[in-house]
Amino acid sequence: MDLKKLLAPRVIAVVGASEKEGFGGDTCRNVMSYADKDRVYFINPGRDAVFGKKCWPSLESLPEDIDLVVVCTPRKTVEDILRQAAARGAGGAVVYASGYSEVGTEEGREADRRLRALCAELDMALMGPNCAGFMNYVDKVSAFAFISAERDRTGAVGIISQSGQLCLSLMDSPSMRFSYSISAGNCSVVSMEDYLQYLVDDEHTRVIGLYLEGVTQPARFAEGLRAAALKRKPVVVLKTGRSEKGSRVAASHTGSLSGADRMYDAIFKKFGVIRVRDVEELLATTQLFATLPCLPTRPGFASINLSGGETGVCADMGDMEGIDYPDFQPETLEKLRALLPSYASPANPLDTTATISYDADVYARVLRTVMDDPSVGMVIVGYTLLYEIADPCIHYMARGIEKVMAEGGAKPVAMLPFLENSRNPEYLDRLAAAGVPVLPPPVYGFAALRYLKEFISYRPEEHTLELAIPASAPGGERRTLSEYDSGAILREYGIPTPEGGIAASADEAASIADRVGYPVAMKVASADIPHKSDIGGVMLNLKSADEARTAFARIMDNAAERAPAARVDGVFVQKMLKPGLEVIIGVNNDPQFGPAVLVGLGGVFVEIFRDTALLPAPFDRSEAGRMLESLKAIPLFRGYRGKAPLDLEALADMIANVARLASDKRDTLAELDINPVFVYERGQGVCAADALAVVRE
Repeated sequence: MDLKKLLAPRVIAVVGASEKEGFGGDTCRNVMSYADKDRVYFINPGRDAVFGKKCWPSLESLPEDIDLVVVCTPRKTVEDILRQAAARGAGGAVVYASGYSEVGTEEGREADRRLRALCAELDMALMGPNCAGFMNYVDKVSAFAFISAERDRTGAVGIISQSGQLCLSLMDSPSMRFSYSISAGNCSVVSMEDYLQYLVDDEHTRVIGLYLEGVTQPARFAEGLRAAALKRKPVVVLKTGRSEKGSRVAASHTGSLSGADRMYDAIFKKFGVIRVRDVEELLATTQLFATLPCLPTRPGFASINLSGGETGVCADMGDMEGIDYPDFQPETLEKLRALLPSYASPANPLDTTATISYDADVYARVLRTVMDDPSVGMVIVGYTLLYEIADPCIHYMARGIEKVMAEGGAKPVAMLPFLENSRNPEYLDRLAAAGVPVLPPPVYGFAALRYLKEFISYRPEEHTLELAIPASAPGGERRTLSEYDSGAILREYGIPTPEGGIAASADEAASIADRVGYPVAMKVASADIPHKSDIGGVMLNLKSADEARTAFARIMDNAAERAPAARVDGVFVQKMLKPGLEVIIGVNNDPQFGPAVLVGLGGVFVEIFRDTALLPAPFDRSEAGRMLESLKAIPLFRGYRGKAPLDLEALADMIANVARLASDKRDTLAELDINPVFVYERGQGVCAADALAVVRE
């Protein structure tokens, strides 16, 4: 399957060419507007010409072979057309027709199976079905069925969308510039993952934008994200499905805290992917990355504005989005005082007052002075660029910006408007040509800048860029192990647990307690009772053999009364651990992407504060340490208000060992809860007080 024949074809045939409104007619209109028409043949046996261009009666009648066939006819005609196209050399196809698996009927699913089998037989890369096609702006290839205003959209953003209407919405934005715009449709043959890899490898695409509903090939998806991370090519994703509504209820705390959408978040963070919240953020962020000639080398930003009000907005919005405004160096402040009016007070963010905006040379010197400050990585110019220009200051500001950007050593610059208005197209293009993107107003603009900051701060070498994807889809019965058996799995991987054993009688409980030393904790040993304290199955701080015997009887009585259907192996007697800070470490095995490890405050706090970090396995000790650093509770570990610092190193070791366990057991381990883990003072280690494992048979 050759995606170049699909996405960068030499010769194209449009079957079902027409002048009527609809897929056939609109595809031909787009060809006449955007494509190299000499490379496109229109096919319709009922017409001599379409829009003045010769129309051929059949694929067989064409004077040369083709690479791509665009099928604008109903589903029942598709398979025959694909066979005819393959006989003329076509290795790519775009199929608009619907009525396949998306309709949810057996007839539709069967049509989908036949289509996939036929494309495999013909070695054909097929886009769709049920798609809107694509535009290749680099090679002037149009195979798109929706109409938009005619203009040059050539740029460096590669868009892949499972929604054709979203592609059209982005194309309708006057600021959007594309290398490719791909409406992937059902992805029955060529998948989202295939398009992703193609654009990662494409030299004309500087940033990839994805509208993603789901992934069908997780290993291939991870390969594409890894390749993008290593190439430092930004991938910006609008992923739907944030709601956990309808998801299964997990047996463990970990399962309820690490649902499918949070798994996507964790994967994106691992591979340095930018996840945006809506289409406006997708547009703004991709255009920001595509327009800047180079990315900032440091995360410090400077803001230059013409008024105090705008400066205050930038200060507040920047702070809300985590934008760093470093203080200017003394030399910078001295130079600014010499350039600005006496009533201006140099600071970052900077209110220059409007005076300098009417002198291109002075504006350029102020911009260069701010830009040259060693703590500044990028400059944000605050100005609302209106469609109809009344105040002439933009003429001087633009000349000043262009002058600086043309000089050597210019740092990245973006313009930030403060109101949502139509942008003046002349200056929009003029600034873009200088490498200066015009952002949306502050809420969206600063969000895009935050994504930029996060991307330049990401270091692929600090991450294990792989996933522990299971060998096959999960199946079989789920079985919850007892605490004792769950602990045995932990001990295989060097994870410390308290000494103890299973007692089948009161005397045996006393004997085990004597052996491990007092005080002891005793818990009902049953895989059928995951939350033991709820049924009175836990007794703590027992200090003698007699107390152990009494506790055994009480626990067994409580289990018989409150969980009569549960299978009980006896009572687990273990050495009572001294108190420490309670932490949860858990594993949830995603059916597509494999296991991820969760860490956060444990005990009752896990559900109250939900302060947790999630990272897909595998990963190493340094990544485990960064998980801990990301917690809001990290001050508690470092020694809060005079308390001794805790053993973060030992905790990071335990988390890394759990990641190794999860990766090794990806095909059998469904969930794992270690809660609580007691974390002691530095040098005194950690210990798993309780564990619950769920396995697949």
